[in-house]
Amino acid sequence: MKKKNTTPHRYSLMVEWSGKDRVWIGRCPELFHGGVHGGDHLKVYAELLQAVDEQIELARQDRRPLPDPLADRKFSGKFVLRTSPQLHRDLTLRALKDGESLNNFVVKKLQSA
Repeated sequence: MKKKNTTPHRYSLMVEWSGKDRVWIGRCPELFHGGVHGGDHLKVYAELLQAVDEQIELARQDRRPLPDPLADRKFSGKFVLRTSPQLHRDLTLRALKDGESLNNFVVKKLQSA
């Protein structure tokens, strides 16, 4: 019998439809790669809760620290992006053509991605 979710946590739980695989996929990116999947999104969510509980319990048994949930993290709004000099140049030219700073140009592209 499967254990019922009893551990409160604030980790990100995502259940999304995969058109490619034709199944629902449940993930918790802070705790593990991969996830659970199936044809019923409610069952996938229940399995995801169980998988998260199991990961938390294993970490506690092994005395491994758990990562902070994304909801608890503070983000500065800044990150460094490494790219090739050629791409840097090309993006700068495209931004200038649009009359924008490189930062604004890239932010708009990221928002629309």
